[in-house]
Amino acid sequence: MTTTPKDTSTPPASPSSTNVNVSTEPTGGSIWTATRVIALIFTVLEVLLLVRFTLKLLGANAEQALVSAIYGITEPLVAPFRGIFAQPAGTPVVEIATLLSIIFFVLVAALIVAIARAVTGKRTGSTA
Repeated sequence: MTTTPKDTSTPPASPSSTNVNVSTEPTGGSIWTATRVIALIFTVLEVLLLVRFTLKLLGANAEQALVSAIYGITEPLVAPFRGIFAQPAGTPVVEIATLLSIIFFVLVAALIVAIARAVTGKRTGSTA
């Protein structure tokens, strides 16, 4: 019994089977970039604050260069929140001011991103 080989090649695609979407409207690339940059900046600040909180919690040596640098960088971010809640006397183990500043910067970042998207968002139709 002889069998004929089957043609396994695919037929050439017809011009009508290719879909190409071309849009003349801007895709919002600049707002995407702006919101990503804003998010990156605030994420760096929040990570530095979390590192500060962890170092304070674990009782890191403030005389060590890296620890001192992180405390120095983050002090202006934490200072406005000092005194909101009373700290127990002695060395603070849980620095509440740092936690408040982290929450504050998360909310500010979300607000700035939302405002940027609202201002530069795509407008559909005119209401004239």
